Amino acid sequence: MSPARKYMAAYITRPANPRLTIILLCCLVLLAAFPAQAETFSRKTPVVLAVERAGPAVVNISTRQTVSGRRGPFHSFEGDDLFSWFFRDFFEHSRRPGMTRTSLGSGVIIDGQKGFILTNEHVVGQGTQIRISLGDEREYKAELIGSDPDSDLAVLQIKTEKKLPALAMGDSSNLMIGETVIAIGNPFGLTHTVTTGVISAVNRSLRAGDRVYRDFIQTDASINPGNSGGPLLNINGQLIGINTAIYDKAEGIGFAIPINRAKRIIQDLISYGEVHPAWLGLSVQTLDARLARYFRASATVGVLITDVDADGPAADSGLKRGDVIVNLGRRQVKSVDDYEDILKSHTAREKIEMTALRQERSLTFIIQARIFPLKKAEKLSWDRYGLVAAEARKKGRMVIDQVRSGSPAGRIGLKPGDIIHQINEIKIVSKESYLKAMAKYRFRLGISAIIQRGRTAYRITLRP
Repeated sequence: MSPARKYMAAYITRPANPRLTIILLCCLVLLAAFPAQAETFSRKTPVVLAVERAGPAVVNISTRQTVSGRRGPFHSFEGDDLFSWFFRDFFEHSRRPGMTRTSLGSGVIIDGQKGFILTNEHVVGQGTQIRISLGDEREYKAELIGSDPDSDLAVLQIKTEKKLPALAMGDSSNLMIGETVIAIGNPFGLTHTVTTGVISAVNRSLRAGDRVYRDFIQTDASINPGNSGGPLLNINGQLIGINTAIYDKAEGIGFAIPINRAKRIIQDLISYGEVHPAWLGLSVQTLDARLARYFRASATVGVLITDVDADGPAADSGLKRGDVIVNLGRRQVKSVDDYEDILKSHTAREKIEMTALRQERSLTFIIQARIFPLKKAEKLSWDRYGLVAAEARKKGRMVIDQVRSGSPAGRIGLKPGDIIHQINEIKIVSKESYLKAMAKYRFRLGISAIIQRGRTAYRITLRP
């Protein structure tokens, strides 16, 4: 109680002049109308603390790419792409040969000592020059260490004598629907913009054209162009995902790649510059009633093993023709698409758990995945695309040697003698590089290639 209030209270408790008492009561009423200063609360909420910890590790990424805009004599089979519209307002397009276009995105430093930065592949995949801006306005040139379009992840590196602020990876295996998440990025080129929301769903799948992207974290935190590649944090400031895209058919829906999935990819990108997909040595087919009767399978859903490579990992583990795969990597398998999509999320050298039904028995197998043998890639090229390639007389070039009539290569107009310069992001300079590209993209629904005929080069898309 204030001294004035105590003074007046002392007068009230003893006999006093009635007029004086009335005056004192009026004073008390006036004092009550002016309450004491309201209690203050700490403004450093958990969100503020999380942003303070993670913010310095978030970077702005700008890229420049030379474009030609040439259209050639080939028929394009290109379909919709999940990310093609995402940056369309942030590219400076030019159809004049030799001109450049720029894009903006985000990234997060995951190793401050070595300068490694994690971002989306579609942010930097076509860039010929990459620059990194830190929150303190320091700028660096960056080198692309490795990228993987299938996972939409890329690792960059900047070199500096000073240790950079980095963000340690968290755990995305125990995410809870409704928990608070924080997105940091550079939308519309505005640096270090923070948005918050909650996790709306996990293991979410998206369809873009004829391709399905799986295992996303869905959130209602605002993710805009330029946020792509930036971190998704939990309330403790831990990295749980990489913001990837927003859904163009609804507002307030964003998606992120779970960080546990990214961990498996990052090590391959740093070590090899690319991801070595898992190979199990199996041929599978979606199970239907006819196949179930033929193989006397007790399952009603799953994929049937139609062939087992005698020299492959699956044969070593004991799997047999006629077994029905119902779970792969502890995820349910209902179709060949499920099987291939799940397998793409694993890398070679991983041990993968599989559950299969053999007659009435449920069996569990642990398979040591390997790299797809290059000796099998030539047959794959012929079977899928109708192509046989050979080394040209000029060293460092591959040319088309044979084209099967009616094949994807034949329908698009490819001919023997056409030079193959690139398949997706792999430059084709030898037979080995050609076979590696075929092996790497064997699960893709199509490949993009740069083909030269005469003096002109064209970009085409082949779909099996």
